[in-house]
Amino acid sequence: MVLIKEIASWIFWMCVSAFLAVVMVYCVGMKTSVIGSSMEPCLYNGQEIFLNRLVYRLSSPKVGDVVVFQPNGNEKAHYYVKRVVAIPGDIVQIKAGILYVNGETQEDYFNDKIAEPGLAENEIELGNDEYFVIGDNCNNSEDSRSANIGNIKKEYIIGKAWFRMAEQDSALGLIE
Repeated sequence: MVLIKEIASWIFWMCVSAFLAVVMVYCVGMKTSVIGSSMEPCLYNGQEIFLNRLVYRLSSPKVGDVVVFQPNGNEKAHYYVKRVVAIPGDIVQIKAGILYVNGETQEDYFNDKIAEPGLAENEIELGNDEYFVIGDNCNNSEDSRSANIGNIKKEYIIGKAWFRMAEQDSALGLIE
């Protein structure tokens, strides 16, 4: 009788653990692939990344975060991976190849001058829950400067890029 209770207890806790694991993976984690070279050298075409889908339900994206989103909420479009360079209330403009946010230069993420300012040629003031995103490889990126992408609403952001799968050794690396 004691053995049966012990076995039943083990089975119960294994089922609870499996259920919690599935819920955590579904609610928090997700895996996707980077499409294109717009985030090089941080992320490469075809590289798999893991997302944290819970973090932005509890907080908001910050400048420097690498986010995954669907442009204009289009569920048929592939996921875009870009870096947040401006948050709600910020004023964005690109002049002479340099990104300005609230009048201050932002050159931390780009190796080159920005060749095409797109929509940011004129000042853009971000509204509530709007984010301005650009790929690290700014001259090979379709991002918030493009009319068909524009400012990203928080509701279209799927999650924060969390870990990247290294191609050579299948190790995980935290995305900064």
